[in-house]
Amino acid sequence: MLELARKIESDVKAKIDQSQREYYLREQVRAIEKELGEEGEEAGEVGEYRQKLEKIHMPAYARDKIEEELARLAKTPAMSPESSIIRTYLDWLIGLPWDIRTADKIDLKRARKVLDKDHYGLEEIKDRILEYLAVRKLSDKAKGPILCFVGPPGVGKTSLGKSIAETLDRKFVHVSLGGIRDEAEVRGHRRTYVGAMPGRIIQGIKQAGTKNPVFLLDEIDKVGADFRGDPTAALLEALDPEQNTQFSDHYIEIPFDLSEVLFLTTANVSETIPSALLDRMEVISLPGYTDEEKQQIARHFLLPKAMQQHGLKKEDLVIDDRAVLAIIQQYTREAGVRGLERSLVRICRKVARAKVEEKKSFTGATVHADGLAAYLDLAPYSYTSLIKEARVGVACGLVVTQYGGDTVYVESTRMDGKGNLQLTGQLGDVMKESAQAALSYIRTHAVDIGLDPHFIEKTDLHVHVPEGAVPKEGPSAGVTMATAMVSALTGRKVRSDIAMTGEITLRGQVLPVGGIKAKVLGAYRAGIRKLILPEENRRDTSKISPDISKKLEFTFVNDIAQVLDKALLPAGTASGSKRRR
Repeated sequence: MLELARKIESDVKAKIDQSQREYYLREQVRAIEKELGEEGEEAGEVGEYRQKLEKIHMPAYARDKIEEELARLAKTPAMSPESSIIRTYLDWLIGLPWDIRTADKIDLKRARKVLDKDHYGLEEIKDRILEYLAVRKLSDKAKGPILCFVGPPGVGKTSLGKSIAETLDRKFVHVSLGGIRDEAEVRGHRRTYVGAMPGRIIQGIKQAGTKNPVFLLDEIDKVGADFRGDPTAALLEALDPEQNTQFSDHYIEIPFDLSEVLFLTTANVSETIPSALLDRMEVISLPGYTDEEKQQIARHFLLPKAMQQHGLKKEDLVIDDRAVLAIIQQYTREAGVRGLERSLVRICRKVARAKVEEKKSFTGATVHADGLAAYLDLAPYSYTSLIKEARVGVACGLVVTQYGGDTVYVESTRMDGKGNLQLTGQLGDVMKESAQAALSYIRTHAVDIGLDPHFIEKTDLHVHVPEGAVPKEGPSAGVTMATAMVSALTGRKVRSDIAMTGEITLRGQVLPVGGIKAKVLGAYRAGIRKLILPEENRRDTSKISPDISKKLEFTFVNDIAQVLDKALLPAGTASGSKRRR
């Protein structure tokens, strides 16, 4: 115990002696500087900051703030905790690129080559980027747009930002906003807090070292809010060209000009972005890729990249086109290409292992569609999962998920009862109301549909949307639910080769819905070639690639009666294929 006490006393004494020594030496330095007449502006640490300040061009208000803090630092004892806080603050202010910018290298031909090298397709987005570059070449005073790339995961939203930075020869800053719920993450903490730091925007600017980088705010649709404030409200000032010349961060306390920053944002869905924030951005949709486009991406981008990463040469691995298509259709179910890339990487890993184990006897691997199971196990999805035969009470609808457009089957069945409507499948309030509206229309027009006007008195209806674990919401399934109900009540089968979307009113009017491009591509990927869409969505089909639209048959409708006439087979018809013959 005595030895321990002596050790503790010795350690404490050593620390005190060290602190006293530093304090004594610093006081001696101050006394010497005073005798030499160098006290104040040129003294020690303060002098070093002043030398740095002389080399920097910055606004007068920023320089005044630094001078004020330097005066405080000169009067603060070196061992005081306040001294460390002031030094950290001065380092941030002096380290910001107040007047440092990179010169844009605007060459439209080079920009086109860069975009084509990094991304396949996406012509609309590439054209918009080239338009922006052309405007920048003609006038550097034009305010930069805030582009928002909206699309499912894996379609190339983040890599587009890197390509834009490369075409402009600017620095690139990537900040992920997913899950942020604290306003201070964006705008910083005040210096009164222990460990205070600037927000992510100012941190990104300092990281870039220039005041005009390409700044990508990723996953802006996943920003939340709680008792600590709303981060989206803090983003309003940064993303508004009319306000961001005077962006205020709580930590640096003085305005910083963000008007030269090219802000880009990404989101999976635009519905969850606050309207005030969405209004400040130009939304560009990336609905996803078709099977043909995925084949080209795999052939020219993903497979060469994966082979290079795994040390494989061109002759070591050959994957034929049918095998690539089988991977797309049976091993992935996505709008983007991340799952496809993972599958190709798995194949490369197995081939790399075989090359190392077999050594000189290895002559290369050729992968065919019927041999994929040896590399990727059994296929988790079946491309023939669509219902091929017309059935009573089963209609195919179109939906948009965070993974892109997709098809969904709505099932309906009738039972003896007292007019009850049961809805299952984890449906949202809007979707439930659509089902109620559809039933009310059917009851009102029962005679026209071919039903007993009093059918509801002895009938219960059950409407179910499969994949019950997945929440579903929106009015666009209205016509699909109405078609399934009419089919169940009349016994007429629904054609299996048709998918539909649209909102229904009590009068039977079919209203337009959103996400048409994504829904059409989802149906195309699923193998459906006949679609029923609202008449007012006709203009949205012009955005679909002609190579795809010419393979599809569109029927545009204004009334649910037109939907029923097109989607339902006459009573007694066996199947859709029989009717076509």
